Amino acid sequence: MLTYSTDRLALRNWTEEDAGFVLDLYSRPEVQRFIGRTPQLMADPAEARERLEAWRRRDDGVHGIWAVEVKESRRLAGVLLLKPIPLSTGVPDPDGETEIGWHFHPDFWGRGYAAEAASTVLQHGFAQGLQRVVAVTHPLNLRSQRVCGRIGMRHLGVSTRYYDTACELFAASA
Repeated sequence: MLTYSTDRLALRNWTEEDAGFVLDLYSRPEVQRFIGRTPQLMADPAEARERLEAWRRRDDGVHGIWAVEVKESRRLAGVLLLKPIPLSTGVPDPDGETEIGWHFHPDFWGRGYAAEAASTVLQHGFAQGLQRVVAVTHPLNLRSQRVCGRIGMRHLGVSTRYYDTACELFAASA
């Protein structure tokens, strides 16, 4: 998987040693409350290791799921993803749409890391030939909606096209 660097962040591949961070991140109600139709807290270290393995398999040269590490402290701050987005019906999208998303540890909220990492990955996607990238957020997730705006995505309103739920839809084009 390709890795990326910004002034403050390294977007890198996941290692087995990162399982503790993944478990901590996804066991937090404040992180999970806006993820998925029915948020579920991660409670098992084995689930964190399985998720890491699944993320490593996502790499196809365009799509991927990266660990976001703060260079100065070498601490993991979050997850940045660029992946095919599923339709609400569960059928693969005939348009092949790609979703960008992020999940950050609360200790790192409010520092601009999500926008910095997402902007880098969005540009990667366009450089790899993607023409359009979407983001969906829970209607109450104002923080993520602001990140969408900061990285140049346009708000397209509420959509039920993805994830079997109503989401705020954002898009950016190459």
